[in-house]
Amino acid sequence: MKVLFVTSEMRPYAQTGGLSDVAAALPKVLRRLGVETAVIMPRYGSVERSRLDTVCEFAVPFGSEQLPASILMDRTREGVAVYFVDAPRFFDRAGLYGENGRDYEDNAARFIFFSHAAVLFAKHGPFLPEIIHANDWFTGLVPVYLKTLYSGEASLARIRTVFTIHNLAYQGIFWHHEFPLTGLPWEVFRYDQLEFYGKMNLLKGGIAFADRITTVSPRYAREILTAEFGCGLDAVLRFRERHLSGIVNGIDTEVWNPAEDPYLPSTYSADDLSGKYRCREELQGLNNLPISDAPLVGFIGRLTEQKGIDILLAAFERLMERGVQFVLLGTGESRYETAFEELGRRYPLQCGINVTFSDELAHRIEAGCDLFLMPSRFEPCGLNQLYSHRYGTPPIVHAVGGLADTVEEFEEATRRGNGFRFEQYSAEALLDALDRAVAVRSHPEAWGRLIGNCMATDWSWERSAKEYHSLYSELLAEALSGVEPFHPAHATTGRHGSWKEKV
Repeated sequence: MKVLFVTSEMRPYAQTGGLSDVAAALPKVLRRLGVETAVIMPRYGSVERSRLDTVCEFAVPFGSEQLPASILMDRTREGVAVYFVDAPRFFDRAGLYGENGRDYEDNAARFIFFSHAAVLFAKHGPFLPEIIHANDWFTGLVPVYLKTLYSGEASLARIRTVFTIHNLAYQGIFWHHEFPLTGLPWEVFRYDQLEFYGKMNLLKGGIAFADRITTVSPRYAREILTAEFGCGLDAVLRFRERHLSGIVNGIDTEVWNPAEDPYLPSTYSADDLSGKYRCREELQGLNNLPISDAPLVGFIGRLTEQKGIDILLAAFERLMERGVQFVLLGTGESRYETAFEELGRRYPLQCGINVTFSDELAHRIEAGCDLFLMPSRFEPCGLNQLYSHRYGTPPIVHAVGGLADTVEEFEEATRRGNGFRFEQYSAEALLDALDRAVAVRSHPEAWGRLIGNCMATDWSWERSAKEYHSLYSELLAEALSGVEPFHPAHATTGRHGSWKEKV
């Protein structure tokens, strides 16, 4: 089985979010399961060209032009081939998607070109995949190209596609006048394929044309079928429901391992937690907080409304009245950055506010805190609650998406559960969950059992990779048995109605 993973970013080459972690970890673990994997991504300015080998060159149709693309290659420590689309006009820049808080104005052109180049790499390059696994709106045109412009190419027509939605809120919506750059026929610019209220929606294209669609948790896969969470695409997703599934992301247990973490002042394990207590004191000192037994609560994430910042701010004074200490790490909207910096000045003995990003500090917060807060309004998967489990730091979460799938409310009577949840999206519900957590912390035996439950939870990529392997195998079995690949032009009705429903 040969799988090409198409992504806009991958750690350590380029990283802005969780997609880069998935791109680094999943192909590596699939390789251990016997899958021949490769990754293709843009060569951004952060990736030094001189250390890469040139593999091939070809022309990419782009509107009325034919633009050159070079394919360069590196190989990871684990042996995964990483191919780079080298097109300085589009990617040799300081940022991945923008600079100084603004998206690049030509992002449509950049990722139209990248998606087309990725498909042509499958034709001209040294790696001919059986499965192409595309990710998010940046690669949404990959399944479209395979089912339209290249459906007659024997080597490409046999390829099956998986399209993963990491966050439905980011869709790659652009003005329709950018559409000719794709080279696609106008017949696909319609309500059931690429058109979205008069504009071009690249994520919708991936959803409409892929053979299988996945999201990053089962709960999120169900949520996005509704108007509340569907971000305007719930109808097209309901139509594709039988091809949609959710697979919880894993974490890299080599990178996130409290027993061997080089960022920690003291390592520890479930059998010996003494190092965790030293990490706690070090984190308090690092943030100029008194060394005390007050509950130490951490938050790491983007400072945006999606992450629940509005209810966290609404609860903050009452949080401080409870005597907790709070450490934050993250950047985001300037209004939220300013609000937290002001709170840090108001409560200097209770707050450590770090409006920045640091891998090292992220590891230290996960290790040193007693509790980890994730009040997200919606959360496709979430990774920090998984890191928190690994580091014995019970998470407090709003029960949506992947947070609901991975965090089970701890019950003292049964000693089951690995965190605390709140159902209603409100400051009051958040504080109630915090109060339950602090109450358990006051009972050492129950608290020790909770920490043990957290650290015993397996969120390794091996579990997730096996689910992807099964999905790929199912697609290949269909291909071998002569089942025609899905095509929206051949579909008439779905479980929830016809394509005539406005999508």
